[in-house]
Amino acid sequence: MRASPDAGLPAWDPEQYRYHATPRLRPLYDLLARIPELPSPRPRIADLGCGPGGPSVLLAERWPRAVITGYDLSEAMLSQARAYSGPTTGGGHLDFVHADIATWRPEHPYDLIISNAALQWVLPAEGKGRVEGHTERFPVWTEALRPGGVLAFQVPGNFDAPSHTLLTELRTSPRWRDRLGDGAGRRSVAEPVEYARVLADLGCEIDVWETTYVHVLTGEDPVLEWAKGTALLPVLTALDDDPVAREAFLAEYRDLLREAYPPGPHGTLFPFRRIFAVARKPA
Repeated sequence: MRASPDAGLPAWDPEQYRYHATPRLRPLYDLLARIPELPSPRPRIADLGCGPGGPSVLLAERWPRAVITGYDLSEAMLSQARAYSGPTTGGGHLDFVHADIATWRPEHPYDLIISNAALQWVLPAEGKGRVEGHTERFPVWTEALRPGGVLAFQVPGNFDAPSHTLLTELRTSPRWRDRLGDGAGRRSVAEPVEYARVLADLGCEIDVWETTYVHVLTGEDPVLEWAKGTALLPVLTALDDDPVAREAFLAEYRDLLREAYPPGPHGTLFPFRRIFAVARKPA
């Protein structure tokens, strides 16, 4: 993930990211279920934006003989991920490397290049379209796949949901726009048909779809806690040196979320759209 405070990008908190860990992992399970057989009996796998390492462990469970490398830019995430480094129970190996997936170039042929909820952080350059930040990497990545190899990813597609639109409106409101308005509401993912077209043009066999999950969240202000781990990161980073302003912003956003996502007798219902793609290089 692109996650360096030195570069003006969000600073990740692994513990906050694990909040609501079970519903966060559901899309990865669904993505894994659609990945076809890989070309090598001991596949080489790249996990782009590996985070704190737990999802990479799921890859090792699915392909126990695989050589898996997780890549991430956040040292906070990598410090926890590296606890999983080493041989796997099936004779494979798991390792984690510091890298910016926006510029990462494969050094070896891969059987699988996978990214779980990370490509949306690879932002396009100023003046370019909304998704060039990661789709322009697809030719490089698919070229590195072995025949029959797979590029697979999922990204959030919920930028029109209240959790995001309310955040954008608040960041661009008169009170906050000078400090937080820059980049608010900027989108960096494509629609499914756009991904399908780009990947098909690269000669891949494609499987592209979307799913809207209705998560049942529990706890106090659960949607706010979810957002703290992802969408709120640019705000929390920008206000890190001003605790009073930080808490004031969170209070305003919390009140908006309480109205948009009221708790019910069984928890708080939180619809979340995801976009998936599995692209197989012809054998």
